Amino acid sequence: MKIVEVIVEFAGKNLSAYIEGAPIITVGSNIQEVERNMQEAVELYLEDNPNPCDKLTGDFELKFRIDTATFINYYSGIFTKAALSRITGINERQLWHYAAGVHKPRRKQAEKIQRGIRALTRELESISLV
Repeated sequence: MKIVEVIVEFAGKNLSAYIEGAPIITVGSNIQEVERNMQEAVELYLEDNPNPCDKLTGDFELKFRIDTATFINYYSGIFTKAALSRITGINERQLWHYAAGVHKPRRKQAEKIQRGIRALTRELESISLV
């Protein structure tokens, strides 16, 4: 089964999502809504098109990707820049630049953010409240 990447981007107060090379775009107010809307949009596209674009032929799975600026902005109600700095080891000022789109993180920096988030996820999953 092939993977079809769905790119999710911050669009003001909403999120938008699209598949490069496919005539499908959607919006939503949160990640779950974007995922549901994209799945529905793909299903409608396939129903209405007997000869769909190459990306959407055969068996495939949608994989949702979010860029660093979108991540920082979307989750800003949960992660302050200070908290994200502590989790990732990247200074706040640099995170502000990423969030504002002034700079795009190098691959190494993006991986550092990803590792920090995954480490926090593992830690939170191991907690049992009494």
